[in-house]
Amino acid sequence: MGNSLFSRRKKDSKDNYGTRSKRMGGRSQRKMLAEEELLHRQALSMALHQHQLSQRFDGSMSRRIGSTSSRRHTDPLANNEKKVLESLENIKFKRIVLIHGEGFGAWCWYKTIAQLEEVGLSPTAFDLTGSGIDLTDTNTVTTLAEYSKPLIQYLETLPEDEKVILVGHSSGGACLSYALENFPEKISKAIFLCATMVSNGQRPFDVFAEELGSAERFEQESQFLIYGNGKDKPPTGFMFEKQLMKGLYFNQSPTKDVALAMVSMRPTPLGPIMEKLSLTPEKYGTGRRFYIQTLDDRALSPDVQEKLVRENPPGGVFKIKGSDHCPFFSKPQSLHKILVEIIQIP
Repeated sequence: MGNSLFSRRKKDSKDNYGTRSKRMGGRSQRKMLAEEELLHRQALSMALHQHQLSQRFDGSMSRRIGSTSSRRHTDPLANNEKKVLESLENIKFKRIVLIHGEGFGAWCWYKTIAQLEEVGLSPTAFDLTGSGIDLTDTNTVTTLAEYSKPLIQYLETLPEDEKVILVGHSSGGACLSYALENFPEKISKAIFLCATMVSNGQRPFDVFAEELGSAERFEQESQFLIYGNGKDKPPTGFMFEKQLMKGLYFNQSPTKDVALAMVSMRPTPLGPIMEKLSLTPEKYGTGRRFYIQTLDDRALSPDVQEKLVRENPPGGVFKIKGSDHCPFFSKPQSLHKILVEIIQIP
């Protein structure tokens, strides 16, 4: 009987603990969801462009929420979100094409796609040739035209009265420049996200030269090169070792996103980033370009990004504090806010 009573008490104790744990876990999860919802709504509120506001946000949401005027409304954030949605409804071109950088694929944009869809926009993400789940052998991709083929095919089939907004990450910026040169009439805006925004006659690789050395030296000495046609032939691609990749690209990214990247990254074809671009004032020069800088970036340092916008000035420059080279992972709300702001620029 004693043992039975002890067992029953022990069981009751476990059940009570389990019940308490579930309640605490439920409260914790609800709190986390509430915080995420608040962050999302704040980001939407702050995304209103200056010319569409009766007063300018200065980033101090707490002061705005706590003001006398905010107490007169039942939900000021909901009102601001409604304004954003109404504003975006009037945007003529709602198609946004997201172009990944070296080693990545369409998969890296999963947060950005969800956020853009929530505000009524139409995002699309491509796997460039030999990237993501595209079955092409990376070693056979030798030119920027081949690498950019999915984007080019999309632009070729776009209706005559339709334009798109392009967003290019890292070396994907070269695909944006190539598209601007070949299809300037199909592109409403081009947004370079810590990307290789090169000048005429430059190679995408030249942007990374300060970190990786000259192109010639990299092709001769780098330990990360891939020789798809044999060691006696020129290298065909490259891929960084995982630990180095984590430090270069994901120094501020959540662990789960880094884990996703580690099982999804693929080698990068070397030919496209070593190709010199021919960009003309008549075509590329007429495009509306914007640049988003990432200020805690170890793959493409803030100094290099500043140099890019100084040498090849875009129509606007935006900055994300605390972001590594992958703001779609490390600072998705900040990235979303800036993308929506640029989209609303007349």
